[in-house]
Amino acid sequence: MAARFGGAWKGTASLCRGDLLGAALLGGVVACLAASSTASAQSPVHVKVQGQAQVQVQGQAVPPAQAEAGGRQVEGVIQAEAAATVKAFNAGDAGAIAGMYLDAGELVDEDGNVFSGRAAIKDLFTKFFAKFPQAALDMEVTAARAIGDAVVVEEGLRRITAVADAAVAQMRYVAVRVKQADRWPIASYREFADDPTPTPREMLATLDWMVGEWVDESPEGRTTISYRWSEDGNFLLGDFNVSIGGKPGGKSSQRIGWDAVEGQLRSWTFDSDGGFSEGEWGAGENGWIVKSEATMPDGSSGSATVTITQKDADHFVIKSSDRVIAGAAEPDFRVVVARKPPAPGAAEGGPKPVEGR
Repeated sequence: MAARFGGAWKGTASLCRGDLLGAALLGGVVACLAASSTASAQSPVHVKVQGQAQVQVQGQAVPPAQAEAGGRQVEGVIQAEAAATVKAFNAGDAGAIAGMYLDAGELVDEDGNVFSGRAAIKDLFTKFFAKFPQAALDMEVTAARAIGDAVVVEEGLRRITAVADAAVAQMRYVAVRVKQADRWPIASYREFADDPTPTPREMLATLDWMVGEWVDESPEGRTTISYRWSEDGNFLLGDFNVSIGGKPGGKSSQRIGWDAVEGQLRSWTFDSDGGFSEGEWGAGENGWIVKSEATMPDGSSGSATVTITQKDADHFVIKSSDRVIAGAAEPDFRVVVARKPPAPGAAEGGPKPVEGR
């Protein structure tokens, strides 16, 4: 899936779209299959018609009994057409999918790219299936209404999945179907991006490298840092223990989470002396930039800009600048934090100490 952190999440389809063939491959609906496309081509047909189909005749009142019967007929039509679409897609049959459109039918992706006529639509899906031969689709029809006797407007969701627990590219769509004999081919089909809302854990995933035990040993003192996931997986929890000259110098606890309103990561830190701070995290060129505002135990305020840069798997660098406490400027500082070696006698297979540490 996408790695979308340090700012508003752009959606699975949006962030992975650059890995595809662009407009020639159905736009964003197939996003992230470039990274993983191993779902079974024989996946079972899954079509859900939600609610009751509606019948609408312009300028006329439709008796309830007639409307109900017509609704059931429309629902049956949509069920059959949607099931045929899923079956053809999961079989990789571009010709069958193109045959579900009128000769002059059109497909418009969410970027506004238009594919007109059966030949263009068949070519579109032929290229797609050549690149992603194991793509699998399911559908959910959320609304369907008949306009007179010969037109049906269908709305719903289409989802393309890779493997179990892998990426899902979800799109909303609106299709206009026109009756021809006993068939209802598509005259117009249009897609709209509709990615599932990301979870807080997904938004925090790029900080997963912080999980573990860390230590900073400097002339000023020793600080041990521990990060772990909360039980619900929605927050990163940090504990800081400072000692100076072998004596306790203070403790802090931190919680890092995703602010869905502001579209950014945010942290809250609480010190054992009664002070606390809040940080707004943003992705920078060389790591994370945290704008921090603090309240001191005496009621004064402070602020700083903290940059966190991962140096390698076992080291990261913390830089603090623009430090102001109670209106007075404080000097900048820079520390290198190292992953803590395992305790003597730790089980084999655990983290190994870094050479030279």
